[in-house]
Amino acid sequence: MMRKHKLITSLLLCWSCSALTHDFSGRVELGLTSSNSLTSWQDNGTGILRFDDTSLQLFQGFISHTSRPIKGLSTQVIANVYGDGEKHIGLTQAFAEYKPLSPNRLRYKFRAGFFYPRYSVENTSKGWLSPYTYTQSAINSWVGEEIRIAGVEFALFSNGRRFRSPWSWEINAGIFKGNDPAGTLLSWRGWSYHDRQSLHHDRVNFAPLPTIIEGIITPAWINPFEEIDGRWGGYLGVHLNYQHQTEVKYYNYDNNADPSLFNDIRIYAWDTKFHSLALKHKISPTVELLSQAMVGSTDMGPRVVYVDFYSAYLMLSYKHENHRFSVRLEASAADEDDMLPIDQNNSDTSAITLAWRYAHRNDGEFGIELHANQNEADNREQVSIATDQNDNQIRIVYSKVF
Repeated sequence: MMRKHKLITSLLLCWSCSALTHDFSGRVELGLTSSNSLTSWQDNGTGILRFDDTSLQLFQGFISHTSRPIKGLSTQVIANVYGDGEKHIGLTQAFAEYKPLSPNRLRYKFRAGFFYPRYSVENTSKGWLSPYTYTQSAINSWVGEEIRIAGVEFALFSNGRRFRSPWSWEINAGIFKGNDPAGTLLSWRGWSYHDRQSLHHDRVNFAPLPTIIEGIITPAWINPFEEIDGRWGGYLGVHLNYQHQTEVKYYNYDNNADPSLFNDIRIYAWDTKFHSLALKHKISPTVELLSQAMVGSTDMGPRVVYVDFYSAYLMLSYKHENHRFSVRLEASAADEDDMLPIDQNNSDTSAITLAWRYAHRNDGEFGIELHANQNEADNREQVSIATDQNDNQIRIVYSKVF
C-alpha cells in the first residue's frame, strides 16, 4: 500500500512538472460586418475586402500550444479556424525555437519549422494578430496570405538592459522552401485589407480573368506555400531597440524562385523579393506611433508578368485604461512592366482605418472599426467592372481570450 501511495505521488509530481511546461491559449472573434465592397476575392471576385455584405461572421478563432521540454527549447503550434475561405481549419504556424541561457553579451537563438519572420510591429499579439485594429494594414494582410517560412532561422542578439546599455539589437538570417507562388495575388488582384491568414495547404482565390485562364492558362487560385522549383529562398533581418522606446526592423526577403517553372496544374513560381522597414516609437506611456514601408518586385514567365510593388502605412494609437483608439493611413500600388500588356496588372489603393477596442473583465473585448478605401485595378475592365471603386466597411466585434 505504501509503495502504491509513493507511486501515485510520484506520478502526480511528474504530471505537475510536465503541466508547468505546457501552455494552451486561444481566442475567438465574432460579430457583425457591413460592407459595400465588390464581390470579395474569397468568392472569385475583384473586391479587396474580406467581406462584401452585411452579415454575422466568425472572424476567426485560434488555439496555441506552447511547450518547453527542456531549458532553452520551446515549441509552438497554432491552429486557426475561419468561417470563410476554401479551408476552414488548419495550421498557421508550427515551429521549435532554441534559445539557450547565457551570461554573455552576445547570444544566439535558432528557429525551425513553419513560421513568420518578425517583420511586423503591428501584428504583435498571440496568433499573429494586431492589438490595434481588426482589419490589418495592406502589408500585413498580404504577408498573412502569401508569406510564410518553411525552413530555419538563426539569430545573434544582445539585450542592452542586462548590460546597462540603451541599445538592444538582433541580426537574423533564414533559408526556406515552399513559398514559390508569393506575388501572385499582388499581381492579379492587388493589395487588400483583411485579417485572414492562409492555412497550411490552403487555397486562395482571385477573379478568373480571361487573360489568366484563357491566355496564360493557370487556375484562378493558388496554394501560397507550394514548392515548385526546388530552390532555396532566404532573408536577412536587423532589429534595433533604443531604451525599449524606439524599435526599428529592416528585412530583405528573396524567395529565389525560377519564374520559368510551373507545376502540373500550371501554378507558376514567382521570383519575388522585397525590402521592409518598420518603426514603433512610444511617444508617451499611452501613445504609440507605428509605421511600415515595403518595396519590391515579382516576376513570372519570366517577364510575362512583372510587377513593381510598394505599400506604406502610418498609425497612431492611444491607450487609456482598458480603452485603445487607433487610426491608420496607408497607400499601396502595383505597377506592371512586362511583355504582356494585355494582362493588366496596375492597381492603386489608399485607405483609412479607425478602431476602438475595449478590454473588459473575464478576458473579453468589444470593439468597433470603420474602414474606407479608394482602389483602382485596371484588370476589372476584362469583366466589365469599373476600374475605380470606393469601399466602406464597419465591423462590430466581440472576442474572448482563453
